[in-house]
Amino acid sequence: MNYDDLITLGIAFGLGMLVGLQRQRTDNKMAGVRTFTLISILGVVSGFLSRDFDNPFILPVMGLAVTGLLITANIIKLKKLNEADIGQTTEVAALLMFAIGGYLVLGDQVIGVVVGGVMAVLLYVKEHLHDFIENLKDKDLAAIMTFAGISLVILPILPNKTYGPLDVINPKNIWLMVTLIVGISVIGYFIYKFVGKKVGVISNGVLGGLISSTATTVSYARKTKDAKNIGKMAAFVITAASAIALVRVLIEVGVVIPEKLPQIMLPIIVELIIMIVLCVGLFYLFNNDEKDDEMPEPKNPAQFKSALVFGLLYGLILLAVAFTKEEFGNEALYIVAIISGLTDVDAITLSLSQTMKGGGLNTETGWRLILLASLSNLLFKGIMAAVLGTKELTKWIAISFGISIAAGLLLMWLWPETWVL
Repeated sequence: MNYDDLITLGIAFGLGMLVGLQRQRTDNKMAGVRTFTLISILGVVSGFLSRDFDNPFILPVMGLAVTGLLITANIIKLKKLNEADIGQTTEVAALLMFAIGGYLVLGDQVIGVVVGGVMAVLLYVKEHLHDFIENLKDKDLAAIMTFAGISLVILPILPNKTYGPLDVINPKNIWLMVTLIVGISVIGYFIYKFVGKKVGVISNGVLGGLISSTATTVSYARKTKDAKNIGKMAAFVITAASAIALVRVLIEVGVVIPEKLPQIMLPIIVELIIMIVLCVGLFYLFNNDEKDDEMPEPKNPAQFKSALVFGLLYGLILLAVAFTKEEFGNEALYIVAIISGLTDVDAITLSLSQTMKGGGLNTETGWRLILLASLSNLLFKGIMAAVLGTKELTKWIAISFGISIAAGLLLMWLWPETWVL
């Protein structure tokens, strides 16, 4: 007895029950739990017949038979019901369920299970999905379409080879990093869309770090000018967003050089913990009357112009890192990290990660440069908060960022090279 075939039948039975259960809960007149289970098993049996008799026509012929049955059922439904539902969701789901059954036999079972599970979830979240789409604004749709263009249209057609005098400019690699950064920002932006404006100050800091810690700093610094009693609260949100920016750094390093992440992450995690402790202190300092849970609505995080600017900045930093290393050695890279980190820590993080990936920079120097760029970015945001915000905000940001920068510099100086995960 072939127990693998029994397992395949069991998987098909479970997937059919899962999708059929959802369809029956919607009071669907076309097909319910029994019909979907039978269709799924029919797909598996058709796959068995095609395989055992070495006949590639059995599965498609059975698929056409299922299609015919669905067409007949629809005709009967239209004749009997005065206000028949003319949607095709159930019919398409039934055909896909049959195809999944056949693919479980003739293809990759993992893919079949994933497709079946995703279909069940997609059918289940129909109402929530419709509500979300109806609430989309023009800029939300623009963000989705721009990200789709960046990742699905431009990225695949770019050449995957290096150009330039230092042989480091790879268009596909550069645009892949653009896609990564825009993707992280878009995820943060749509989390904001799901949870709404009234999400609490802790969530404001987290979402601000995911979308843009710099933009969050500017927004909350300006808010203190309008409401002068929210200085500590604004300092907390800005510090929390800057702490989450370190999480972004770890994600970026993990995507580019996952094999070296254990050697890089520990000192950055220590700096993150220090900033989290500062956030906790600020959270318990601001009074109840200072709470203002409304998060300023972020701008579209997937603007093509911004993506193009980031790509150019990333390419320039790649050139700067390669040139500086070749002409002046690794020590001069600290100056590049400070200057680059002032305005954008993502670009220098990804550039240094690419250099480490190619073996041109050791991890001990690499993580120090990345941390230095993050500290430089903290200094830049602190200056912006002082210029745009109130004296109270300046005081608390000077304390939190001052401690963070001092701790980071001490980590760079005193961290033993043997301390790795």
